[in-house]
Amino acid sequence: MRQALNYNFGPRPPSAMPLLQINDLKLEFATDSGTVRVVDGLSLRVESGETVCLVGESGSGKSATALSITRLLPTPPARYVAGEILLAGSDVLRMKPKELQAVRGGVVSYVFQEPGASLNPVLPVGRQIKESLRLHRPAHATDAEVIRLLKLVRIPAPESRLRDYPFQMSGGMQQRAMLAMALASQPKLLVADEPTTALDATIQAQILELLAELKQQFGMAILLITHNLGIVGELGDRVAVLYAGQIVEEAPARELLRRPGHPYTQALLNSVPRLRGGAARLTAIPGTVPMPGALPPGCRFAPRCPIARPECSEREPALEPFGAARRVRCPFVAR
Repeated sequence: MRQALNYNFGPRPPSAMPLLQINDLKLEFATDSGTVRVVDGLSLRVESGETVCLVGESGSGKSATALSITRLLPTPPARYVAGEILLAGSDVLRMKPKELQAVRGGVVSYVFQEPGASLNPVLPVGRQIKESLRLHRPAHATDAEVIRLLKLVRIPAPESRLRDYPFQMSGGMQQRAMLAMALASQPKLLVADEPTTALDATIQAQILELLAELKQQFGMAILLITHNLGIVGELGDRVAVLYAGQIVEEAPARELLRRPGHPYTQALLNSVPRLRGGAARLTAIPGTVPMPGALPPGCRFAPRCPIARPECSEREPALEPFGAARRVRCPFVAR
């Protein structure tokens, strides 16, 4: 029996149901050369008001996971093979189109990388924000509310920016406009997919600071998708490290940065520039993330792993407890 939708997102005791709970999600794509699995047995939770970072190289399955939360991937070619995506206890994979429409934007909003490609180039930014308001908060679809949202994301002179087209804004301003559009519906979960890509370092820092402030102000949860572990310490409460469609490590953010467990997590951290210690050469990770249709046998990271053993190519490791509040997919991590 399908569960009734219950969007009572008020404060919950710690024992209550998570805002988002993904259980054993398996996602495939149909291609000209056959079916490939891009997300394989992924389980993840996000509590109300929590920031969870999903980290990994390009091709790890981060964006596919994020888009699956509200079934934004076209089917076909995508196909949800197994698992469930529980949003406030209701399985998104079983929702009807009208139920999905209420969730998209109304409960979960997205901010994508490269905002210039996400904004409509032929419509003023203010009109695009107002469209979001008409869908989810029609009584507030006014210029005054759009101006308030633009002020909220620190766009200067919002009264004049209201009628600007995306090409009249810098990359940083476009990303702020995307944030205003995402916040227009007052979501409970904000999915930020590489929100600082293609922005210079100063603007990146401003966007991250703004996300942290908005999280506190609205009490919303954030799922931050990134390939850069360097920004995890700024925002993250917990981190899930993704590799070739699987979580290889999950831990509280500070603990993971202080003591990474999986060899892949260690390699990602070693590739982050440090402000102290001189101009040492960065350590690159050899090779590339395997294509979904050409996964190696056994451990998927074994061909690139500095501590790989012969048995690593014989059996796929399980994601097992590593300490009190973390999990690692490697049997040879020092415990």
